[in-house]
Amino acid sequence: MNVTLAFALLSFLFLGSPVYAQIDPQSLCLDCLEAAQSQLKQCLDSAISQEDKKSCAERQEAQAKVCEKGECEIERAKNTNRNDVLPQKK
Repeated sequence: MNVTLAFALLSFLFLGSPVYAQIDPQSLCLDCLEAAQSQLKQCLDSAISQEDKKSCAERQEAQAKVCEKGECEIERAKNTNRNDVLPQKK
């Protein structure tokens, strides 16, 4: 099960990368968080015990943190820079 989950995650990352390049960069953070939520749902659907469900939640939390430190942080920085560079009227 762990091997299948790891393979699915890696496939998603490698095969999903070209798709993300075509999508508006503003949505990368949201897409990452939605993917983490989707993975949680899939994991919970296949979970058997409470320990499995707890493990699913921990993985989703870790993935959400990766999103926040990656795509979301980059997106916020771009939005901040865009707002700082607005032309001023004289």
